[in-house]
Amino acid sequence: MTLLQREILQIAQSASYASKALAQLSSADKNQILSSIANELQKSSNEIIRANEIDLINAREAGLSEAMCDRLALNESRIKAMAAGVLEVVNLSDPVGFVIKEDIRPNGLNIKKIRVPIGVIAIIYEARPNVTVDAAVLCFKSGNAVILKGGSEAIESNKVLISIITRAIEKTNPEIRDAFQLITSTDREAIKYLVQLEGIVDLVIPRGGEGLIKNVIEHARVPVIKHYKGICHTYVDKSADLEIALRVSENAKCNRPATCNAMETLLVHREIAKTFLPKMAEIFNKKGVELRGCSASREIVPSMKHATEDDWSAEYLDLILSVKVVDNLGAALSHIDRYGSHHSDAVIAQDSEVQNKFLTHIDSAAVFVNASTRFTDGAQFGLGAEIGISTDKIHARGPMGLEELCTYKYVVTGKGQIRE
Repeated sequence: MTLLQREILQIAQSASYASKALAQLSSADKNQILSSIANELQKSSNEIIRANEIDLINAREAGLSEAMCDRLALNESRIKAMAAGVLEVVNLSDPVGFVIKEDIRPNGLNIKKIRVPIGVIAIIYEARPNVTVDAAVLCFKSGNAVILKGGSEAIESNKVLISIITRAIEKTNPEIRDAFQLITSTDREAIKYLVQLEGIVDLVIPRGGEGLIKNVIEHARVPVIKHYKGICHTYVDKSADLEIALRVSENAKCNRPATCNAMETLLVHREIAKTFLPKMAEIFNKKGVELRGCSASREIVPSMKHATEDDWSAEYLDLILSVKVVDNLGAALSHIDRYGSHHSDAVIAQDSEVQNKFLTHIDSAAVFVNASTRFTDGAQFGLGAEIGISTDKIHARGPMGLEELCTYKYVVTGKGQIRE
């Protein structure tokens, strides 16, 4: 066993031991600790900013774009927002111990299906430092120990954030100090070792680019819930209210184009394309959106660039949009089936038959009628905070909140019954 393997094993074992004590905490105990974490974050602004400045210097030297550096940057207002986010989790209902279902059998057995923590969750991500805090406190509120493996670009920020969280716990309940673990090694082998720890790590959640997720899936021996790319579509049917279509399409692309729930492909019914596309193109032009269209789209809006085959499966995460004219609903469905990522897709239509066929046919985590795909979000769905957007079908799908970070067990109470 290599030194790195020993290090990862020790981290995982420490988290596993702590998870047993964490699972016994009451809601009041957990909320007290979370409040302490929020307070410690606010008091430690200068410490966090100093560490973050090192990450920013390294990021710029490594050639990261200013947009990426902005996502990485922490300041007083962002740290206050981070602490406020922790307090929001305090106000969320504790999912642990909730009775999902209860039944009394004819033989008198009382059977309860009760929500319980998963145990030890490993989260591997390429994201802003605030994700470190979000993931940590969500796992904690749901009774899980967490092992975090963030991107190397945020390593100094992440180390300080976890040390602050640990500090807050030591002041209130030292027994669970190891419930928050951070892997600081930048060696890619660390991920491989982590995701193979059967019996210690209970679940892996990878969040990031295609390469990261493929690497996790290739090596994992423990269950994985993928938070994969969002190739989100909006189909504008011939029955659409065009004012709604214009407003929703603008929002889906332009509201926050770098998010996984932003629209990447716009599909338009041929019968309305000549009316709709010039108006839509004018709006997108004012917003600085680069349009890449099929030949039929470019005949209507010649300023569009030519869309290649790769464009239909591209997650731009930018002000770029692929546009395609389709003959009918069936063609739109076929396109989404072929190129979609099962994240979020929308139909803009007044025809109820079209709406229903779209809803029943499209196999995505979230499907919308006359609304923007940007709503695929834990807070927008009323779940409070989220750990991410699952594109899997098993256990959790779509925004993963506190309930999705739990599993369940059956509790059976009898009075001496035996099975005949």
